[in-house]
Amino acid sequence: MGNAAFKTPTSRRHFLKGAVGIAGGLAIARSAHAAGKQEIRIGMIGCGGRCSGAAAQALSLGKDVKLAAMTDVFESRMRAKQKWFQAQFPDQFVATDDTCVHGLEGYKTVIAASDAVLIACASKFHPFYAEEAIKAGKHVFIEKPHAIDPAGCKRLRRVCELAKEKNLSVISGHESRYSTAYQEQVKKLHEGAIGRPVAIQSMFLRAPYQTVARDPKLNETRYQFSNWYHFRWLSGDDVTQSLVHNLDRMRWVLHEENPTWCFGLGGRSTSFGEVFGDMFDHHTVVYEFASGVRLYGMCQTRAGCYSNWDDVILGTKGTCHWTACRIEGETKWRYEGKQNDPHTAEQERLIGSIRSGKIINDGDTMIDSTIMAVMGQIACYTGTPVTWEQMMAADFEFEPKVTEVTLDMEAPTKPDATGNYPLPLPGITKLL
Repeated sequence: MGNAAFKTPTSRRHFLKGAVGIAGGLAIARSAHAAGKQEIRIGMIGCGGRCSGAAAQALSLGKDVKLAAMTDVFESRMRAKQKWFQAQFPDQFVATDDTCVHGLEGYKTVIAASDAVLIACASKFHPFYAEEAIKAGKHVFIEKPHAIDPAGCKRLRRVCELAKEKNLSVISGHESRYSTAYQEQVKKLHEGAIGRPVAIQSMFLRAPYQTVARDPKLNETRYQFSNWYHFRWLSGDDVTQSLVHNLDRMRWVLHEENPTWCFGLGGRSTSFGEVFGDMFDHHTVVYEFASGVRLYGMCQTRAGCYSNWDDVILGTKGTCHWTACRIEGETKWRYEGKQNDPHTAEQERLIGSIRSGKIINDGDTMIDSTIMAVMGQIACYTGTPVTWEQMMAADFEFEPKVTEVTLDMEAPTKPDATGNYPLPLPGITKLL
């Protein structure tokens, strides 16, 4: 895999390096807005790099797109992004001090002020905020993971069904599907370029994602929000956070087939200390499909170890190297066409659907790909096989329930005397 592919998981969040001025792409009608609106007001729930990147990409699509509101748990982060957007998009930044808010209740202000809501914050809240926005009649973009547990997946399914009833767009953050190169590659695979897929090796192997040192001024719960990626109850851990990209791509390749069951291995070997929270630093999940395909998925967040972000698809007539967009075997092919920015394409789909009135609902793919990731994560935590039927029946939710979270509550997990948080114990931990 080329170096550019290795940079993708990190560089996608550094929106200051090229989010502005990226436009064009999808051939979507732009002549009229839904219900005759002459502007599209977007709002941000979350002011981290991913939500800020999505907002900048949306604003780059035309002067009719306005940033009307933003919120974050932390005021300092929200204020910093408020100043940045005011400077970079002075004609499109229409948010006021009343619609730039912070805290866990800020989502209400953003939803009320916006036509479309961009959701990219602590992942536990993604399905809940999406539900609140759709109930209020607003279009939504939901960053992955779209949910982190079976209860969140069920809520997400309700959200997507309600969006269909209300004629509202739901756009997924599974950006690989919007890559023109990957779209052409999947077309080749579906035409039989490697024959029948037999086995898949999926990898999301990297060093630890950004850690946040403890601010002594924060209580334990607020500290965990500041470092939310590394706490299971807020992020869902790395199969759900990272490997979900690979799993979504491979469901696409397999004509959206869902696995029948999986088993997983996982734990922590090197990433110790409070900044690493209570997540595993390595996982392996093996999925089996009724079609006979086996998918071997691996992710890690360990420093000094082999890095890779690729899928290798082995078929009866050849092999596909996903990120290189290369097929070897009876058919030899490499994508040599134009490249697009899939993250901008996400926003083109959202903004374009509002302009044209042609609603897009990604629920048919985003829900099952999310369930597949959560399924693998649970298998790693428990050390026991998990079936698709179990996932369909499960209602497990990481505690506390999303509607019971406050910034001043007692934290659901606490460090021991060494500064380390308790971890799941495969073979002992029960979740389903």
